[in-house]
Amino acid sequence: MIIVPYYNIVIVPEINLYFAGKYFKEVTRENGEQGQTVVFLMLKEDKPREAMQPDDFYPIGITGTIETVDQDGDVKIKTGSRVNIDSIEIVDGAIEVTLSKRQDIEDLSPEEAAKRFDNARTAFIQSLQNTQNLQFTLLARNYVQQWESLGELTATLSYQLTISNEEKYQILASDTLSERTERMEQAIYQYLEAEKVKKEAAAAQQSQNEKVYREQAIRKQIEFLQNELDEMHPENISDVRKFEKKIEASGMNETAHDEAVKVLNRMKQEGKDGHEYGMLYDYLDFVTSLSWKKEEMHPVDLKEARKILDADHFGLDKVKRRIVQQLAVMTLNQKQSGSILLFVGAPGTGKTSIGQSIAKALGREYVRVSLGGIRDEAEIRGHRRTYVGAMPGRIMDGIKRSGVSNPVVVLDEVDKLAKDYGGDPSSALLEVLDPEQNSTFTDHYMNVPYDLSDVLFVCTANTTDTIQEPLLNRMEVIQFPGYTASEKFQIAKRHLLPRAMEEMGIQPEKLKVSDSALRAIISDYTMEAGVRGLKKRLDTLCRAAAVRLVEGNNRCISVTPVQLQKYLDSKPLLHDHMLEQKQPGVVTGLAWTQAGGEILFIEAVFTKGKGNVIITGQLGDVMKESVQIAVSLAKSRFPEKAELFEKNDLHIHVPSGAVPKDGPSAGITLTTAIVSLVTGKLVSPKIAMTGEVSLRGCVMPIGGLPEKLMAAVRAGITTVFIPVENENDLDEVPSEVKKSLEIIPVHMVSDVLEKTGLC
Repeated sequence: MIIVPYYNIVIVPEINLYFAGKYFKEVTRENGEQGQTVVFLMLKEDKPREAMQPDDFYPIGITGTIETVDQDGDVKIKTGSRVNIDSIEIVDGAIEVTLSKRQDIEDLSPEEAAKRFDNARTAFIQSLQNTQNLQFTLLARNYVQQWESLGELTATLSYQLTISNEEKYQILASDTLSERTERMEQAIYQYLEAEKVKKEAAAAQQSQNEKVYREQAIRKQIEFLQNELDEMHPENISDVRKFEKKIEASGMNETAHDEAVKVLNRMKQEGKDGHEYGMLYDYLDFVTSLSWKKEEMHPVDLKEARKILDADHFGLDKVKRRIVQQLAVMTLNQKQSGSILLFVGAPGTGKTSIGQSIAKALGREYVRVSLGGIRDEAEIRGHRRTYVGAMPGRIMDGIKRSGVSNPVVVLDEVDKLAKDYGGDPSSALLEVLDPEQNSTFTDHYMNVPYDLSDVLFVCTANTTDTIQEPLLNRMEVIQFPGYTASEKFQIAKRHLLPRAMEEMGIQPEKLKVSDSALRAIISDYTMEAGVRGLKKRLDTLCRAAAVRLVEGNNRCISVTPVQLQKYLDSKPLLHDHMLEQKQPGVVTGLAWTQAGGEILFIEAVFTKGKGNVIITGQLGDVMKESVQIAVSLAKSRFPEKAELFEKNDLHIHVPSGAVPKDGPSAGITLTTAIVSLVTGKLVSPKIAMTGEVSLRGCVMPIGGLPEKLMAAVRAGITTVFIPVENENDLDEVPSEVKKSLEIIPVHMVSDVLEKTGLC
């Protein structure tokens, strides 16, 4: 007796089973012969013989008899009756069983069984007509003629049936023929129905795929032909086709790509005659012209950067040092990082042009965005496309002009932003300059996010007084002090004069400007902290020289100080210089203007009256308050002079009367002038001072110290009083200026009065 374990197969009584020798090793290995009994034991799980245990078998098996074994080992077995497995022992892989016969109940007539078999076989044959499994179809058709019962059909389809191994065992375990037949029919028809659904799904999928493949093929053909036409007639490429190409090649983020495609579809629907076609065209032209691809961060050669900064700008050592630090931080982080730099200084000091040098040092594109006079927030964030004449904001317009995603953008004149009913442009700039937010900056016109995190923003301003505090906190202020006379001379000789001669077409050997002439232009024909006015004067000189050269009067022109008035066609400017004579009530002060520093004279005089204080010289509210404080300090310090104030009017004048003046730095000068008038003592004209005062007599700190000290040197002043708290600002003052002045820090008004000899 041969014991054959099996798994996941339906075997029922009275059917023929066919096994190829290579698949039925149990029989061939044990020299199975015709007439030998075989017992089939059904496994609960598929296991190798070495791992089988008695509990792994179902309690019902089936017997069989080997009918034929051919020379190739192929076996035909006729199954017999079902048996109960009373006991199983497994020793060294050999299986020994004790069996008892299990009774079958024949409650189905042979005619009824044959009829049901024919119905199932017919249904199976019909299902083979369009099956996709060709190998299975051929195999089934070979066996279909050999089938004699529903059991043989079920056994042949065992591996194809969709029922579980447990359900296959239930077919064998059915004691009645009718129940067994019903279970087999259910399994077969379920399988046939599943095959039918599979065929329908496959057919539908194939149909869908064919449509997709056909559409793709047609589109490729159209694209190929369209490309051919575009190459033959590039001037006739349609707008839609042009934007399709630009959108796909732009590298936009997903949100921007979807929006661009949406607008393109609208443009297709509108047609060229549509009233929105122009607006849609402008939008697509803008977004596809932007650079969406992230640029690679290249390391910065700091030596080369220093060389570029030194070549383009003379002086400004502290500014250059801070810029190099910024570049070093960017190199270490391999990304845009560090503070937003705000360059503050008088016009013409190189704030904007140094931005070009930074771009050159980084090897990036340079863009200048002027913010002066902007009142509408839409100028920063852009206009929404629902408005007529909508356009992007200046930031995104500058990015488009640069052609890259990481330019150096100089935001010029941020101190001149205004606020009105159109919104607050300063607030809009907060997002632009915030590294935590600008990676998803959304311009209202674009309506999609754009990454500004790789942009190096540099801001410029003449003063920080008008910049809103939240915006100012976003930036690191770097002061641009005015140039000294010697620095202006070097700038003129190295940069401005050669550039002016080049612009006018004058060869270097055709025009010679002496050093003394350059110094005369600086001292007598300009009165600014920067070099903008100096450039204009040199341009004027070169134009006048060009006329002479063209007329042929001179082969080479030499310019000396004596000839300047003729070449510049103007008279020397009148600078305020220190007074030649002392006078009670007159003291020299220092003031800051947007053009740099200037000296100013505070003049005080008593006239017959009733104790009124008369103020002239177009003083602002802050300076008027300083006058009141100065008067009170003088009265409190000299109570014995009370009658002088009561019986006279005090007239205070600050020349020039046509120029408006304001600011918190004239208090100490006003107080000293009034005390000088009251005591009748004189203050040396070589002394100047700056500082605000309090009613306690303290000298308060001021701003613009470098510019004020340079004005003092230019005016011939030798001694300057400054607030003690401004001593740290002396680091920003050129050493040339500090060497020319005796700078005395003071804490109280009494210190000034004592050192000037007024008390």
